[in-house]
Amino acid sequence: MTKPELKEFLDSKVLQYNNSEFIESDPIQIPHQYKLKEDIEISGFLTSSIAWGNRKMIIKNANRMMELIGNSPYDFVMNHQEHDLDNFEGFVHRTFNSVDFKYFIKALKHIYTNHNGLENIFQSNSTKDSLQPSIHQLKKLFFEIPHPERTTKHVSDPFKGSASKRINMYLRWLVRNDNTGVDFGIWKNISPSQLSCPLDVHSGNVARKLGLLNRKQNGGKALAELDFNLRELDPLDPVKYDFALFGLGVFENF
Repeated sequence: MTKPELKEFLDSKVLQYNNSEFIESDPIQIPHQYKLKEDIEISGFLTSSIAWGNRKMIIKNANRMMELIGNSPYDFVMNHQEHDLDNFEGFVHRTFNSVDFKYFIKALKHIYTNHNGLENIFQSNSTKDSLQPSIHQLKKLFFEIPHPERTTKHVSDPFKGSASKRINMYLRWLVRNDNTGVDFGIWKNISPSQLSCPLDVHSGNVARKLGLLNRKQNGGKALAELDFNLRELDPLDPVKYDFALFGLGVFENF
């Protein structure tokens, strides 16, 4: 395909998948249960943090997380007592367990108490065309209080070569607003043009077949290559193509 043909094809796939029906089978349905800005931020962060593996299991376990924090994410984070975390015992999603979940709650309280919340961290540490420095800074601040060493692996760092798929997906949820009701667009001071595509097995394989990605490994360098090519297709909203790449891979076995 020529570049105009590729853009036309991908734009049509964005329209096909970027609509309210997408929510029904996607982990983004978890933050859609809430109206308060901070509830959306925190439920989205917790959900995206376990968003790898089987999607039905992700949704099931994310719903379980919400139950364990009383379906009031912000209130629980800010007002929980140590003994409230005892209820987390036995929670597990793949390698993310109750130890990690307990620390995430404590770290989020630290972020909202001492760093003016998640949005402020991402906004304050971004560059003109990237949020990857913000993800690096988030990890530093997230673990600046005493923490279990095992939990550090559950927050990625693009400065160490990670594609940071889960956090980039989370940022898409909070920053993009395309009026279809899928992504929230509640972080108004960050531009969609700064977003990076959530690069995973599905989107990576489709991107390679379409000539958008040459690198074989889905790391930080591959993400930079994919970002460059998607921004050529749409510099203002490059990550809308996540819907096309993901949809082609998951739903069409492209």
